[in-house]
This record gives sequence, structure tokens and C-alpha cells, in this order.
Amino acid sequence: VQLQASGGGLVKAGGSLRLSCAASGRSFSRYVMGWLRQAPGKEREFVAAISWSGGSTYYADSVKGRFTISRDNAKNTVYLQMNSLKPEDTAVYYCAAGSNYGLGHYIERGGMDYWGKGTQVTVSS
Repeated sequence: VQLQASGGGLVKAGGSLRLSCAASGRSFSRYVMGWLRQAPGKEREFVAAISWSGGSTYYADSVKGRFTISRDNAKNTVYLQMNSLKPEDTAVYYCAAGSNYGLGHYIERGGMDYWGKGTQVTVSS
């Protein structure tokens, strides 16, 4: 599967951005999808994930109540709506997909099976 993330940019603290990730392949509706991020000098962080049906979601404590993950299986696209952005949200955000296990497995593992190129999100204070 190929993943292409977009929507990153520079925003002031308190602002919003919506990331999109377009996926190739016919089996998108069967994939667990997720967003991870990595800031310079920091470990990769699993930000959010969504089950194949969209019925289950996961959020890191650091983004709960501010970020919303969603998917449109008809468009092979997953989104990350980011509100009330903080400078500490600055990172490269990566779209990822999991094809072999359920949502819980990938959360526990802290990673997924496929990755796309990241998109930079910079939040200024």
C-alpha cells in the first residue's frame, strides 16, 4: 500500500490544521489506519488510530480532546483534524496503515505495517 500525507504547514498556537492521507490499493477498507509523529530529538509518538470500520479510535493522552481521526473508505482517505494546536505539537506527522492485526495490536506495538512520507506541522507560539 502507498500512503501520501498532506495538509501540514505553519500555524499559530490555538489554530487548526487538517491532515489528509490518501492510500492506494483495493483493500483500504480493511486497514487499520493511524497517525504518528516525531519531533527532533524525541521518540516517535503514536498520535491516533482508527479501526477499519471507523467504529473504534485511539488517541494519545497528549492530543485527546483536541485531535479527531476519521476515515472515508469510499475515498481511500484518512484524516486528522487538529484543533487548539500547541507548540509541542510541532513534528513531522506520518500516516500509517496496518493490514494484519486489529487496532489494539498496533497501539500496543506503537507502530504499524506501512508508512508514508511525513508532512511537517509547525506550531508557533
